[in-house]
Amino acid sequence: MEKPVGPAEFDLYKPSASRVYDYLLGGSHNFEVDRDVARQMLRLAPEAAQAAAANRHFMARAVRYLVDQGITQFLDIGSGIPTVGNVHEIAQRYAPDSRVVYVDIDPVAVMHSRHILDGDRRCAVIQGDLRDPRAILDDSLARDLLDFDRPVAVLLVAVLHFIHDHEDPAGIVRELRDSLSPGSHLVLSHASWPADATVAVRQAQHTYDRMAAQLVLRTRDEVATLFDGFDLLEPGLVTVANWRPDTEAEMYRNRTDRLPALAAVGSWRGADTIAGAEGTARMTSPR
Repeated sequence: MEKPVGPAEFDLYKPSASRVYDYLLGGSHNFEVDRDVARQMLRLAPEAAQAAAANRHFMARAVRYLVDQGITQFLDIGSGIPTVGNVHEIAQRYAPDSRVVYVDIDPVAVMHSRHILDGDRRCAVIQGDLRDPRAILDDSLARDLLDFDRPVAVLLVAVLHFIHDHEDPAGIVRELRDSLSPGSHLVLSHASWPADATVAVRQAQHTYDRMAAQLVLRTRDEVATLFDGFDLLEPGLVTVANWRPDTEAEMYRNRTDRLPALAAVGSWRGADTIAGAEGTARMTSPR
């Protein structure tokens, strides 16, 4: 095994969710300990790499759609390592002035991200814990780059399933939501239970127990509550493959029925719109 290089205060011999995800996506910013976990997952659930790719494709389509709607500010929490096809590449391709703040808890992911993005003044990387959203929102780098008086897209892509129920994932989203100006959006995907939760799938879930971030699968209703106060854009809460696929062939290619992830994009009309309506995610048509 190679000797990992990174922040001295971090246990680099413990697998990281962001680096395992990087490996599943075909990235190179991972260590043997991460690859070992990923290979175990692939043996138990061969769709794991396909599921990671399908999730990344959903994110790309969502960012592209939001840029088309005039959104040019992005706060990507749980971003992992910005490899090919990440938020800043997609957004800046269509709107060069787009600004992106990446947030991750893994100091190795943050270190790699800062190296990759060095020199891009439209991007910033901060080390932050989603369980403390106020610290993320108040971070000076985030405040310097993003104008929260204007619409911001908050991305929580494949990250809330690492937050346990006692850590109040709905409350975390609510605090983020209440800091946003009208016209902002939430992009969210979340691992869910398959129709047939086989022994292999359950073992693949438990493989994450080796990491600090353990995987929490949630039902459709539980994921829907995370969008409280948001207006869901069509087609609503669906599997990642079914959220506005570019082609029908793409939709079928990205299906991962054994390892489903649910996804949606919600728009925020402001705090004055949710009085008495908390707990309801309304459906709206695209603008």
